Amino acid sequence: MSNVNSKVETLWFTRCAGGGRGGVPTASGIAYKLGYLEQEFRADGIQLRTLQEDAGPELLHHHYEHGLPTLIREGGNLFAIPAKAQGAQTRLIGLTWIDEAQSILVRPDSDIRSPVQLKGKRLGVPAFRANDIEENRRGRSINRLGALHGYKGALAAAGLTLDDVELVEIPWDQARDADAFGGWRQGFQPLLDGSIDGFYVKGAAAQDGARVFGLEVGIDLDRLPERRFRVNNGTPRPITVHQDFLDNHFDLLVRFLHQTLRAAEWAKNNLAGVSEILQSETGATASGVAAAYRNGFHLSLAPDLSAERLALFRQQKNFLFTYGVLDRDFDFDAWIDPRPLDEALRRLHSTKAAA
Repeated sequence: MSNVNSKVETLWFTRCAGGGRGGVPTASGIAYKLGYLEQEFRADGIQLRTLQEDAGPELLHHHYEHGLPTLIREGGNLFAIPAKAQGAQTRLIGLTWIDEAQSILVRPDSDIRSPVQLKGKRLGVPAFRANDIEENRRGRSINRLGALHGYKGALAAAGLTLDDVELVEIPWDQARDADAFGGWRQGFQPLLDGSIDGFYVKGAAAQDGARVFGLEVGIDLDRLPERRFRVNNGTPRPITVHQDFLDNHFDLLVRFLHQTLRAAEWAKNNLAGVSEILQSETGATASGVAAAYRNGFHLSLAPDLSAERLALFRQQKNFLFTYGVLDRDFDFDAWIDPRPLDEALRRLHSTKAAA
């Protein structure tokens, strides 16, 4: 295995989305905000850049199809899984799980307060974007697929299926109001108008939107008894890299993961600091962040490849295959490479023991 570190001038990573645009909590994002990543690579002369903030159109598309060899992508699986199915030369090196306020919003006068009460109800589903169909990139219609799997999970918790509800398609322009309330704003008015009875949303900014529009959380998916009921775009959230990165710059990848794990350790004892970072990342208010991220989420930000997370991630892959989002199936087990995370964990433990 070669390790030609001198050939890397720029190390790219995703923040998904960061910068107050509906981002999500990740250990790598926290490591970036704390300065750990910059400190790690400064002596090598390696520039650390975030794809969403620093890349122009000529590079930004790599967030979707993952063709940039020096990209470490920790982001929604609705891009990572379809890219793999379409032949992207990627490997799965870690999974994170952070419950992030998945809920089904209702009007204040609604009787929907538990999954069993969804039976027979009209649930809003954002339409596919036209260009996502034309370009065979259905995974980019995040709101639609997130809502569909959100309803499926809630219904499954009550022994119901999608056949037990009426799905109502909502015209959707993902470019419009893209940053408003986490990108979910267009579903609020149909709910207020009474054309639908429930609408799935995700994230801290969406919780702010619900309060602004006078809507209520009818079903809190984060409180459902099993994680399999809330598998979705960000649960689990994959960390993927190009095969070339593994082959030629393995140690750089290990060092990046080491700092990510170090940030996850810092987060365990700094909930207030994590919450402050999340406000800047998500663009949500303090109350929105508090509503979205609960139950000790800051204690488990570190990536892993545990049997539980892999089984949940396989569930998401199977969902996307079943519902026609993937061009083809692929060998899920062969996609996984545990080596860089194993080595990063070894270094973390060695550093802690020395301290």
